[in-house]
Amino acid sequence: MNQSKSIGLLSIPVLVAALGYFVDIYDLLLFGMVRNTSLLSLGLTGDKAINTGLEIMSVQMYGLLIGGIFWGILGNKKGRLSVLFGSILLYSAANIANGFVHTIQQYQLCRFIAGIGLAGELGAGITLVSELISKEKRGIATSLVAGIGLTGAVAAYFISQLFDWRVCFYIGGGLGLALLALRVSVFESGMYTQVQKSNVRKGDFFMFFTKKKRAKKYILSVLIGLPTWYVIGLLIQVSDKFGKEFNLSEAVIPGRAVMYAYVAISIADVLIGLVSHVLKSRKKALYIFYAITIASIVLYFRQQNGTAGNMYMICALMGFGTGFWALFVTMAAEHFGTNLRATAATTVPNMVRGSLPIMVFLFTALQKRWGFSFIDAGAITGVIVMTISTIAVFMTEETFGKDLDFTES
Repeated sequence: MNQSKSIGLLSIPVLVAALGYFVDIYDLLLFGMVRNTSLLSLGLTGDKAINTGLEIMSVQMYGLLIGGIFWGILGNKKGRLSVLFGSILLYSAANIANGFVHTIQQYQLCRFIAGIGLAGELGAGITLVSELISKEKRGIATSLVAGIGLTGAVAAYFISQLFDWRVCFYIGGGLGLALLALRVSVFESGMYTQVQKSNVRKGDFFMFFTKKKRAKKYILSVLIGLPTWYVIGLLIQVSDKFGKEFNLSEAVIPGRAVMYAYVAISIADVLIGLVSHVLKSRKKALYIFYAITIASIVLYFRQQNGTAGNMYMICALMGFGTGFWALFVTMAAEHFGTNLRATAATTVPNMVRGSLPIMVFLFTALQKRWGFSFIDAGAITGVIVMTISTIAVFMTEETFGKDLDFTES
C-alpha cells in the first residue's frame, strides 16, 4: 500500500509534527522574550545589552546553520524519525542547562547547542508529512503543522510574563522531553523506507552542488525565505530600539511584538496553504504574501511620533505577510528527490536562519562604515533583502502537485 495516501490531515504524524514545531518555536523565540530581563540579571543594560543580545541571537543562528547540515544529512542517512528524536533530546538538554547560566559565555554556549538541536525539528517533520500525505493535500497538511506549531511563540510570551526567565527555559526543556512520549507512535515514511533499501547516495549535502540545475534550485530555495528572518530577527526582535528611534509615545516590549507577530504568522501559515491550493500554485501564493510583507515594512518605517499600539499592529501585519514559512520549506522538500529531501527541507530553513548574522552585519556596517542612521540602515537592509527574494521567487520552479516519488542521481 502507498503510505502517502493512507493518512489524513489530522492523523498522528501530522499532529506530532505540529506539536514538535510548537516546542521548537517556543524554544527558538524564548530568548527574544526574556532577552532584557535575563541580560539585566547578568549585569547588562542599555546599548551593551542590545549589542550582546544581537550577538547571542547570532550565535544561536550559527548553531542552527551547523545543525541544519548535520540533521539534514542524518535525516536521509538514518531516517526522518532519528532526527525527530535526536534533535529534541539535544535542545531540551540545552534549554534546561540554559536555566543555570551565570555568564554571557555560558549563555552563548547554551544557545549555540540549543540552536544545533532546534535545527532538525521542522525539516524532518515537514519531510515526513510531505511523504505520508497525498500530493493534493500536501500543502494544506504542512500549513497546519506550521500554523499550530507557530502558536508556540504565543505560549512563550505568556509563560515569560508569568515566570522567572530561568524557569521559562526549564519549562521549554520539559516540554521537549514530554513530546518524546508522543513520538513513539509515529511511523517512518514509506518512500524513505524504499530508498533505504537501494544503493542510491543518501543525504550527501555536496550533491546539491554537483549539478548546476540542482545548485540553482537549492540556492533559490534559501533566498526565498530571507524576508522571514529580516522581519522577525531584526525589525521585531529589536522593536524596542526602533521604537525609541521613531520617538514613539511609550516603550515597546519586544516579547509582546513577537507574540503579536506570531499570532498573525500562525494564521497566515494555514491560510497560505489554502491559497496555494485554490490557485494551484506555490509561486502565486508567495507573490501575494510578499506584497503584504513589503507594504507592512513601508508602514513600519513610517511610524515617527506614533504609538506602541500601532507598532504592535504593524508587527502583526508583518508577521502575517511573512507567514509563508511552511510553504517555502514545503517547496524545498518538493524540489528534491527522496534521497536528498530531508537534507533539503532541514538545511534550507536553517540556512535562512543562519543568514540573520549576515543581515545584522550589513545593518551594523551601514551605520558604522557608511554613516547611515539606525532607521535608514534598517530600511536599506530591507530593500536589499526583499529585492533578492523577489527575484528568487521569479526564477524558481513551480512545485505544486509535484510527484515526490523520485530520487536524485
